[in-house]
Amino acid sequence: MINNKLFTSLTLMGLFVFSSCNLDLTPEDTLSPKTYFKNGPQLELWANHFYSLLPDADDLAKQNADDNISSELGETLMGQRSAASEDGWNWDRLRDINYYLQHSNQCSDENARKHYDGVAYFFRAYFYFEKVKRYGDVPWYDQVLNSNEDKLLAKPRQDRELIMDSVMKDLDRAITMLPVKKDPVHVTKWTALAFKSRAALYEGTFRKYRGMNNYEKYLKQAADAGEEFINNSGYKLYTKGAEPYRTLFNSIDAVSDEVILTKKYSNTSNVRHSIPFNIIIYRQGFTKRFMNHYLMSDGSRFDEQPGWQTMGYVAETKHRDPRLSQTVLCPGYVQVDASKETVNDLSALTGYRPIKFVNASPYDGSLKAITDYPLFRAAEVYLNFAEAKAELGTLSQIDLDKSINKIRDRVGMPHLNMLAANTTPDNLLLQYYPNVTKNTNTGVILEIRRERTVELALEGFRLWDIFRWKEGQQLTKEFDGCYFPGPGEYDLNEDGIADILLYTTNKGNFKGASFKIGKDIILTNNTSGNIHALSNITISWDENRDYLWPIPASERVLTSGALTQNPGWTDTTNFN
Repeated sequence: MINNKLFTSLTLMGLFVFSSCNLDLTPEDTLSPKTYFKNGPQLELWANHFYSLLPDADDLAKQNADDNISSELGETLMGQRSAASEDGWNWDRLRDINYYLQHSNQCSDENARKHYDGVAYFFRAYFYFEKVKRYGDVPWYDQVLNSNEDKLLAKPRQDRELIMDSVMKDLDRAITMLPVKKDPVHVTKWTALAFKSRAALYEGTFRKYRGMNNYEKYLKQAADAGEEFINNSGYKLYTKGAEPYRTLFNSIDAVSDEVILTKKYSNTSNVRHSIPFNIIIYRQGFTKRFMNHYLMSDGSRFDEQPGWQTMGYVAETKHRDPRLSQTVLCPGYVQVDASKETVNDLSALTGYRPIKFVNASPYDGSLKAITDYPLFRAAEVYLNFAEAKAELGTLSQIDLDKSINKIRDRVGMPHLNMLAANTTPDNLLLQYYPNVTKNTNTGVILEIRRERTVELALEGFRLWDIFRWKEGQQLTKEFDGCYFPGPGEYDLNEDGIADILLYTTNKGNFKGASFKIGKDIILTNNTSGNIHALSNITISWDENRDYLWPIPASERVLTSGALTQNPGWTDTTNFN
């Protein structure tokens, strides 16, 4: 298992201490670069160290954007990013990867070397893609640096196109080197293809929505990688049981039919996450604009239903895309292994409480959950493929039928028809994505964004999607939740018994959960309207600055200003 091997790898690294200053001082009677990297097990042990680059489930699932919020919104929405912070700028893992690639040729086992070289190229691509997402232009290093290489150590930032082209080359190497056998806890050829579709789509759309050159190059790579994956990988969407979408995410062990790479959690390895706990303790809740993305179960649009804007919680959750009730706590929800329904108690800030990744109640505590967390899965690749082709203008109905419509088939939703979508684009989605490409494909692009929004909820994509689509202003909208027409008792599960009370002056003898309007709960129209969550917080967004992070001031000082600052950001250095 990765986690145990990682621990051993870290121990091993401690045995032969090397630094960029004095590699020649390694004790010759212990492990050294000259005596290590000699066989497959040694390469594997070192390469397993790279998996620590992968994100934690807790960080991904509680990432806030316009779709879901919690009591801790994070530095991006709160405007707390600063050049004084070095978070995200760590380069240690890159050195480990390049160090491996510098020495792996000492192994005489060609098959092992090919395999783990592929792992190294995958993770170097992963490392740099994360850097480009955060900082844009960064210096490219494909060698191990020593302390006397002053010129390289003070290397200036290089154009993001050069970096992303290098990422694509590393992924192409990985695709040819990695094994084809499915393995949900190790990277394979299919992981590399899935990642290529993700990274190329990000760069292609980021460039397109900013008028940058060569966006088509990356969108074509995303489409080609996605198509190869769809046609040849053997992965398929999980469709078993009455609620396959819900089961996919509350399974203890990753569903290998669909999940390409997972973050493994288990009691055996003593590695657990806190997603169900965080949902409760941070009052995590989906927003009304997220809920509005879900279609009706017959394929019609929610915003075309009479009175949709003033529908209460019970009414708005009826007859919707089944993924809604498998993602959000709705009337009739019963937790895994429970016998009693969990009724909405408005504990979520917006009233829309997530249930995705929630298993049985014994896993609800802090660091108690052991459900595997998918980092790459087939549905995302289908979405990447369809979006890339739509943005290129090469999408066909056949493409939709082997991607988006397979995702809809899983939950019994009607198929997306390209002609119908483009003939009548959804007006509400046009409001949510005002910068979307305006051409004959606008409608289908919006529908693909709809699918992406509901299918990938709480999987760490939404904020980055907003970034690449250049829709940052949407993060400043009010965080609205459930609608209430005024004070009164409300039955939130239709069992004939009132579950909550909203009141203005006196709650009387009500025994259930009660909320004083204006104090315990804020409504958009004072005594009526949608829950206005976090009403005391105002989000601002600078279009010329906030899509990238600031370069840490300390790094600019170390390079004597060779590292330039991102537009709009200031720091305490005296460099321009």
